[in-house]
Amino acid sequence: MDLQLKGKTAVVTGGTRGIGRAIAECFADEGANVAICARNADQVAETVKALEAKGVKAFGQVVDIADGPALQAFVNKAGETLGGIHVLVSNASALVQGNSETAWKAMFDIDVMGAVRAFEAAKPFLEKAAAETGDAAFLITSSVSAAETDNPNSYGAMKAAQIHYAKGVARENAPKKLRCNVVSPGTVFFEGGVWGNAKAGAPAFFEQVLKRNPTGRMATPEEIAAATVFLASPRSAFTTGINMVVDGAISRRANF
Repeated sequence: MDLQLKGKTAVVTGGTRGIGRAIAECFADEGANVAICARNADQVAETVKALEAKGVKAFGQVVDIADGPALQAFVNKAGETLGGIHVLVSNASALVQGNSETAWKAMFDIDVMGAVRAFEAAKPFLEKAAAETGDAAFLITSSVSAAETDNPNSYGAMKAAQIHYAKGVARENAPKKLRCNVVSPGTVFFEGGVWGNAKAGAPAFFEQVLKRNPTGRMATPEEIAAATVFLASPRSAFTTGINMVVDGAISRRANF
């Protein structure tokens, strides 16, 4: 299936490792130009080189997502450098759990305000793309943790806030053909990631979580990326305001 992304531009925050890297590469495989940001300069440079090797234009910059002006400057520079923005993916996360004030602040600044600020910066580019092509998209990477909890937890609460925010963005911008959707992964395994580290450092806990999933395994970053890129493409032009759960049925909640 042609996702109709060739020659378009996607911006992916947190795009050098794991799910973000897989999303960036999936866009490039579809012929889209890609801009990415992250905190590690070497990883940014390596990712840009890998994306360019796929035959597309790529742009990367070191950005601390919690730094609002820096994040918005990156988005503007990406749009100017690559000639517009058709898709924005807010993927970066603080990835912290717990009920401490530090955890709450990190999740709010990066996961919630990172999405809000990135969208506000990209909005003029996205509106222009939608007016010209009939479709533009804003995607947010959330988590099934948004719907499940056993105790006060900043991670799940801020992931839930992303979903609520996205629905408002979707409804407000639907007349402009600017869509907003959420992808909520379950457990995702890759070396150096949360569950990769758990397997190495806490194998008994890892096996316990693994057994919770009816599929008997965890997702790959590429599987989350495939769902994200399809949802971001013009092939999904009538899909907006949804939370797509990609979790192998690990969650028990009926999602609507």
